[in-house]
Amino acid sequence: MIDRRALIVSLSALALPGAAAGQTAWPLKLVAAARAQIGRTVLYDPAYVRLAYPGGDVPADRGVCTDVIIRAYRAAFGADLQALVHEDMSRAFAAYPRAWGLARPDRNIDHRRVPNLETFLTRRGASLPLAGGWRAGDLVTQRLGGSLPHISIAAADTPAGATPPVIHNIGAGAREEPMAPAGVVGRFRFAPVLG
Repeated sequence: MIDRRALIVSLSALALPGAAAGQTAWPLKLVAAARAQIGRTVLYDPAYVRLAYPGGDVPADRGVCTDVIIRAYRAAFGADLQALVHEDMSRAFAAYPRAWGLARPDRNIDHRRVPNLETFLTRRGASLPLAGGWRAGDLVTQRLGGSLPHISIAAADTPAGATPPVIHNIGAGAREEPMAPAGVVGRFRFAPVLG
């Protein structure tokens, strides 16, 4: 289901002078915010943590793959995926995966789960076909080893058939490295509402 307000804002932005420039500038800002985590987020730590709400975060030196995405959107645009995902799950809980046996949303962890981010991004109309070249700022979701959910940010434009460098935390802190080409299940381009 597409968020009608976000769709109207996105479509109206296309008609504005300079919209094309804004569409190419925001992904670079997102990539820069993700790169800024390299050397700062040095640990992989999937522990459940009670977080402040809104704007909660685990300590900056640690986290998981989703934390790279969450921090990049906060730093680049002030977009709070914790609040956005929690609010959407509160409105449409049945649309989200039931893999964790929850009876209601949990604002401490829901935004830190890849399948929940995939659902949120799809509901926001951000899903793209897997075919074609990657653009910097695209979000890539995978099932590593066939089942382990993972998410990263494409760090550069890449032609069709090539795999992009990505920024992610796959076990040793935030890093930029070549994307593992196997197990790609999702591609998203989630532009923040600018202005």
